Amino acid sequence: MKIALAYSGGLDTSVLVRWLKNHYDAEIVTYAADVGQEEELDGLEEKAKATGASAHYTLDLVDEFASDFIYPMMRANAIYESQYYLGTSIARPLIAKAQIEIAQKEGCDAVAHGATGKGNDQVRFELTFAALAPELKIISPWRMDVFRKAFPGRKEMIEWCRENNVNVEASASKPYSMDRNLLHISYEAGILEDTWFDPTTPDNKSMYKLTVDPEDAPDEPEYVELTYERGDCIAVNGEELTPAGVLKKLNKLAGKHGIGRVDIVENRFVGMKSRGVYETPGGTILMHGHRQVETITMDRDLMHLRDSLVPKYAELVYNGFWYAPEREALQAFFDDSQKHVSGVARLKLYKGSITTVGRKSELSLYDEHIASMEGVASDYNPDDASGFIRLQGLRLRARAIKQLSKLKV
Repeated sequence: MKIALAYSGGLDTSVLVRWLKNHYDAEIVTYAADVGQEEELDGLEEKAKATGASAHYTLDLVDEFASDFIYPMMRANAIYESQYYLGTSIARPLIAKAQIEIAQKEGCDAVAHGATGKGNDQVRFELTFAALAPELKIISPWRMDVFRKAFPGRKEMIEWCRENNVNVEASASKPYSMDRNLLHISYEAGILEDTWFDPTTPDNKSMYKLTVDPEDAPDEPEYVELTYERGDCIAVNGEELTPAGVLKKLNKLAGKHGIGRVDIVENRFVGMKSRGVYETPGGTILMHGHRQVETITMDRDLMHLRDSLVPKYAELVYNGFWYAPEREALQAFFDDSQKHVSGVARLKLYKGSITTVGRKSELSLYDEHIASMEGVASDYNPDDASGFIRLQGLRLRARAIKQLSKLKV
């Protein structure tokens, strides 16, 4: 048997390399994805092979992540439960897709992951495996009794590594877990499981890695101009950049001004509520600017229809249905809605806030003559509003006369 394992070099996956090899008498191929986490990925091949892997791959997926996953999601203005920018969710289908490609290249029989049995990631990985490579066997050790009995916690894993000469740097106590990529960084579990715990106090605020505390941000605001073309940001302050380049630049800019923090209790797909703290600096600015260009370039009813579908799209991304036909169909609609969303948004950044201070476009639907209150001649005739309002009120008058009057008797 040959197994392709998603590998980070941390405690869990280091244990999994040796455990999977022994339990299945299998050959293990490890794989790590660079999706912009900016963590040290050098040395993973040597570590994986020392632990028992026969081969290792580290793939640079940053540009693909930005252009083929983050940007399409931004065109949809997708936010889960009105707060979460889906930073972890959107990375999983790409990571799983690349894992499948490695498995097929190496002739593997199965794919394995170290996602816990309580989280969303197990669903996201395995739905991608099912959609793209149904022939591959899926191994999820955290859902296997034999694995959980052997490793009920981190303490047992660390002790096992010592006994088996598996070199890992880990402590028995970890205050929270982190997951980082180009779009965001998430913090959950440990001390954050207490929903009353405040991570912003002086003693705790060092947890944040991408943004300064808004209270410590510069005392002077900073202006930024974002240029969009067909819904995609193509330039920052007039400098044309790739999607990955845009996000890298905005991450630094937003982080400097303490922008992009959220602290939420969300509803996981598996049924439980979970507290998560997220930093999405560049993505927050990117989506804010996108919406501002939409306000002047997108037709009203098209925008309202699109907005009504955003929660469903966000739910599909969150739950792991990136490769489902309904997500693909919604994407086609959202992409078509963006064909006139081109222009510039000017934003002011200051101590954790984003203020819109300008938007312009050659395709703008905003007409100063129509909107003016100064009596300027235009296609709008105020006299037309009388009949419009009367027709809109027809059903309300009928209800009042025929139904509400009788209820008062």
